[in-house]
Amino acid sequence: MCSRGRVSSDPDVSQADSDESSELTAGKRALLRHAVATLAYRGGKAVRNAPPEFAEFRAGDVTRTPLQLLAHLGDLLDWAHSLAEGDQRWQVATPGTWDAECARFFAALVTFDEYLASDRPLGRSAERLLQGPVADALTHVGQLTMLRRLARMPVRSENFAVADIVAGRVSSEQTPPKYEFD
Repeated sequence: MCSRGRVSSDPDVSQADSDESSELTAGKRALLRHAVATLAYRGGKAVRNAPPEFAEFRAGDVTRTPLQLLAHLGDLLDWAHSLAEGDQRWQVATPGTWDAECARFFAALVTFDEYLASDRPLGRSAERLLQGPVADALTHVGQLTMLRRLARMPVRSENFAVADIVAGRVSSEQTPPKYEFD
């Protein structure tokens, strides 16, 4: 990758803080924080009010259960935070209870978002954080939503383009949907 005439030997390591204008860097971080807030909003909708039996629902013999997916989401967000710090820590957690994994998911979102909101440098570019753990997490939230429907425990569809999603709102407390439909 070329950057101001220099060739980076490690394209995964962010040079955003040293090579890009502070305005561009701030804009990328702001967009990444909005993506994390979108993950919190959509993830909250996927897990909220799920009946207890949903945690162990299986769509097939080789698919993950919703509980396994939720634990994996926590793993992804822990990994995202480690990448933001400039480290590469991947650890697979043993799934706990549904409520414990929901709490872990939102706690990991808060931790990751707090780092992004700080003035600490990113250890990986905003683009890499988005294309890796954040995009993967959004995929798994979609899987949870699909599994809710397959388990006959659906969440209502929503026009997310008009949802009240703002950077920094990453806890389980989200604003009500503006436009849902069946």
